[in-house]
Amino acid sequence: MNVVCLDLEGVLVPEIWIAFSEKTGIPELRRTTRDEPDYDKLMSYRLAILREHGLGLREIQETIAGIEPLDGAKEFLDALRERTQVIILSDTFTQFASPLMRKLGWPTIFCNSLTAAPSGEIIGYRMRCSQSKLSTVRALQSVGFDTIAAGDSYNDLAMIRASRAGFLFRSTEKIIADNPDLPAYTEFDQLLRGILDAIGE
Repeated sequence: MNVVCLDLEGVLVPEIWIAFSEKTGIPELRRTTRDEPDYDKLMSYRLAILREHGLGLREIQETIAGIEPLDGAKEFLDALRERTQVIILSDTFTQFASPLMRKLGWPTIFCNSLTAAPSGEIIGYRMRCSQSKLSTVRALQSVGFDTIAAGDSYNDLAMIRASRAGFLFRSTEKIIADNPDLPAYTEFDQLLRGILDAIGE
């Protein structure tokens, strides 16, 4: 049996932190997992900037409410879910993801959670498990699934390489150049064809 594991931000929806950076005019918040492989370091950096500017969960959720899926993302996801099981594996947080899942037709997502003070200040975060994407892929494989994975960032590479087939999608030139053996696509129809070929359809 096959299950497709997809990253969320940069693959199906725009990068939340980049959208928030643009709304707030704080360029430092544009930094994502495409730029920083160490997720704990990245989140500590982000939370420090939020504290410095007095921003919290409410302001980020207001930005997320205006984010729409990437053009063609829902149609791609619908077509894929007609043919195989799909799980979104993301390092985002449940407090960010729910409005986006509604717009994508409520696909299954495994992600993390934030801790917020009554004031709305984000005071911490809890990862679902260590190396959550890779750990999830290995767990799925341990119960009989063949995994096919796609993502765009450094934190997707482990799950992509651990899977029977894996793809980069709309990734950076550096990540593509550093991983020349991985198929790299920019259009949803290319990614859909690649995945369907991998599962034998």
